[in-house]
Formats: sequence, structure tokens, C-alpha cells
Amino acid sequence: MKAPKKSSTIPHDEVRLKHLSDPKRARYAMKLALEEFEQDNDVDMLLDTLRLVAQAQGGLASLARKTDVSRQALHEALSPKGNPRLRTFQNVLGSLGLRMTVKPVRQTSKKAARSAA
Repeated sequence: MKAPKKSSTIPHDEVRLKHLSDPKRARYAMKLALEEFEQDNDVDMLLDTLRLVAQAQGGLASLARKTDVSRQALHEALSPKGNPRLRTFQNVLGSLGLRMTVKPVRQTSKKAARSAA
């Protein structure tokens, strides 16, 4: 019986990690992930992107030192089942050179007209 051939392609996460090692690309990826989160509230995808950016920018151990959060706590917070506290999320973003901002929600013309009245 022949052994199955291994794929010669590069694993998808390796490509993503290499791509996200560039700080500009990492910021852009997080911006897109946050915009998508505004639309679909998919926390898992947001945390997945943040976890990949963190890994690409030096890894969770390095990030843990920068944020004063244990590596294990970061791993758990950024896992698919994670539910990071707002402070942890903000510290992670800050250590990656990013920050959260708040902007007004766009109102439809009917809502704007009602609030103006």
C-alpha cells in the first residue's frame, strides 16, 4: 500500500502569518475585521484575526510581556471560545500599535428626520 502524498502547498495560516508580519498589513487586517464585526457581530472571526496578528507580530509570549497579561490568559482570551475583557482587548490592541475608537452609527433618513423633530 502506498503512503499518501503530502501536499506540497504552503499551509494557509503560514501565508497569513507571513502577510500579517508587516505592521501596515496587520493594521489593515484588524481594521477590516472590526468593520466586518460591526456588520455581522462575529466575535470568533474578530478574535481569530487578532490572534493571527498577535502571532505574526512576535507571538503570544511576547505579547504577554507587553500587556502584563499571562500567556495562558491571552491564549484563552483569544481562543475561539474566548471572551476577553474589554481591558484585555484594549491592551492587546495597544501593544500591537492599534487602538479602539468609537464613532456614531449612521442613521437612516427616517430616523434622522424623527430625531431632528
